Amino acid sequence: MRLRAGALGLLPALAALLLAACGSGSGPGDDDAAATAADAVAEAPDDASVPAVPAVAAAADAAQVPTSERFELGKNYIRLSPTQPTSSSPTLVEVAEVFWYGCPHCYAFETYLKKWNASKAGYINFVRIPAVWNPLLRLHARAFYTAEALGKGEEMHDAFFNAIHVEHNPLDSEDKLTEFFGRFGVDADTFKRTFDSYAVEQKVQHADELNRRYRIESVPSLVVNGKYVTSGSMVGSYDDLLSLVDELAAAENSRGG
Repeated sequence: MRLRAGALGLLPALAALLLAACGSGSGPGDDDAAATAADAVAEAPDDASVPAVPAVAAAADAAQVPTSERFELGKNYIRLSPTQPTSSSPTLVEVAEVFWYGCPHCYAFETYLKKWNASKAGYINFVRIPAVWNPLLRLHARAFYTAEALGKGEEMHDAFFNAIHVEHNPLDSEDKLTEFFGRFGVDADTFKRTFDSYAVEQKVQHADELNRRYRIESVPSLVVNGKYVTSGSMVGSYDDLLSLVDELAAAENSRGG
């Protein structure tokens, strides 16, 4: 776990926890469930393996700031250049959360995210992209896409978080996942066939590519229309994070994506 913004000494410990993030170059920290799931999170993938990766936009691009003075480009969010691909219709603004079920901060963020998702603007399409930078995260990403392929994605999403962070079941093996899916009426053969399917593998590989293209270093992170990346630790609070996302999405919608 890596704090991407220094906590002030007088801030409560809980606030520091909420603004931290599970990073690609360190372990999950002091959360018991996450620590059980992985003793250490591996280093981020080698960028050289991806032929085209984004960088922060040039200074000339920064002149076109899409937000109010409340938020600062380069501090509260970064601009990816070139803009990266999304899976949404060109008529919609995509907001993607990059997350990991084992991350305690992703778990804490869910409450805020659900409230925002229920009242977001009609031109926003919200999607989830699992982080995949080591074998454990890849296992959980495969489980995420398996549930989605079986039409149980929304039904099981909260249950994945609860299993790890409330029930202290790390879901860190295929056997544990088989039992877990069985609670939702998925027999072992169906689970295995879907889990090992080409379709699920392709989705995991695509998530891996997007993680690299979006330059994801910690979770939870939010990506607006393949163009802007931000996180709670960059902004200061999850409420402000979602306000920033709304501003960026509105700017994208006004210019037609």
